[in-house]
Amino acid sequence: MAHKAQFYVLRGVLAVACAACETRLFTKINHVLNPRVAIIYMMITATSPGFFHASISYLPSSFAMYFVMLSMAAFMDWRGGLRTAQGIFWMAIGACFGWPFAGAMIIPFLVEEVLLGALTEWEDRINLLFRLLDAAARCLAIVVAQVAIDTIAYRKLAFVPLNIVWYNIFGSNGPDLYGVEPWNFYLKNLALNFHVWAGLALLSMPLLLAQHFLRTKGATKASSLRGVAYLAPFYLWLAIFSLQPHKEERFMYPAYPALALNAAVAFHIILANLGSTDSKDLISKIPVHLRLLAIVSFVAVSFGLSAFRTVGTITAYGAPLDVYTPLHDKGMSNEGDTLCLGKEWYRFPSHYLLPKGVHAKFIKSEFSGLMPGEFAESRETWAGTWKVPSGMNDENREDLGKYTDINNCDFLVDSDLPSTVATTLEPNYIQDEANWEKIECLPFLDAASTAVLGRLGWVPDSPLVPTEHRRVWGDYCLLKRRKS
Repeated sequence: MAHKAQFYVLRGVLAVACAACETRLFTKINHVLNPRVAIIYMMITATSPGFFHASISYLPSSFAMYFVMLSMAAFMDWRGGLRTAQGIFWMAIGACFGWPFAGAMIIPFLVEEVLLGALTEWEDRINLLFRLLDAAARCLAIVVAQVAIDTIAYRKLAFVPLNIVWYNIFGSNGPDLYGVEPWNFYLKNLALNFHVWAGLALLSMPLLLAQHFLRTKGATKASSLRGVAYLAPFYLWLAIFSLQPHKEERFMYPAYPALALNAAVAFHIILANLGSTDSKDLISKIPVHLRLLAIVSFVAVSFGLSAFRTVGTITAYGAPLDVYTPLHDKGMSNEGDTLCLGKEWYRFPSHYLLPKGVHAKFIKSEFSGLMPGEFAESRETWAGTWKVPSGMNDENREDLGKYTDINNCDFLVDSDLPSTVATTLEPNYIQDEANWEKIECLPFLDAASTAVLGRLGWVPDSPLVPTEHRRVWGDYCLLKRRKS
């Protein structure tokens, strides 16, 4: 079970790292903006389904998200002097060692710095120049470290962040090969993962501007320019990635902290106006207890929607994490065994969940793109990082060498859903009891057969729920080849 323990320990470490970054940003929001904004921000990050899965994902975009939070905290903290160099430094780490596109999040903060420098005295402009030079020196050190690591790992001069940007923006093929989505993909996705907070995040800038121009008192301690700089990163990120044809949920991860901040500011402005006692305000005519009831109801609904989505996701799609557990039972598998995946290849979590010596392989399915390659196993130092698997290409062309024959499989993971139609390349292995023995079968949501409510979140499997709204289940199974 050592490998499986490593898998969950790694997730635990990532969760602690994310929590530390969230706490850092929380403290700066508390000091710079408003304690209530900070509390709302922490409430959003602690309960939203989006943070639930982004915080512990072993992905470059999650890593970048951590350092976006540290960078935002640095740009907010003006006590003892501006921390421009520190903010750029944190963002550079997230961009170089994580995901290079995360660097776009820094643009509004740099624009604010330049505007402030242009409007101040000559001495302040010199200080701005020194801060930028300090940041440039730090970034240069990060780039040198990145190039050194990449060069050692790949045994050739390489700068991976530049390669990523070049392929996705300037390359002739680009990521469109891997699917395209409509312009509103992220709006729908954010509505799922942040529900009411996503709407407030989108309303934050209009509310801030209305507060500035229509009210005599600001809702936060920050100036209007600084307020705009804090809220702009989320809008910028959403605009940039909504314009890209290829879209994935993980691309939004770096913007999650900015979304939470925007939503917190928007809700704070609404609360500040709901609490008005000025007789000139129409809101003051509404009884206080009704206003309080509306606020409590809104927060309760947000908690309920978060639980609805989070529990629904865990119960519906948890099988791919748990189905491999029986492989660790004594006598179930042996070193050198092969576990195969056909149409379920993209749900395979990690080799960490397999016993030592058991290898995952792919068998041909209806999917006709390029399958992941395998790291080289060698006594040479870091051979797996620099030896390129055969058949790799940047055009998503299928390589038949990535597959193994079904006869080489000792174990097989497959699904049997009511909406699934068996084909020649994707037969129903679960029903083939002559060749395969069921070791573990877990319920798995058949999204294609389930109504909208059941796909969105948790719906109890109860006769009290109307049939048309119940969730429809299939089997997600670990199979073992029967001996002849």
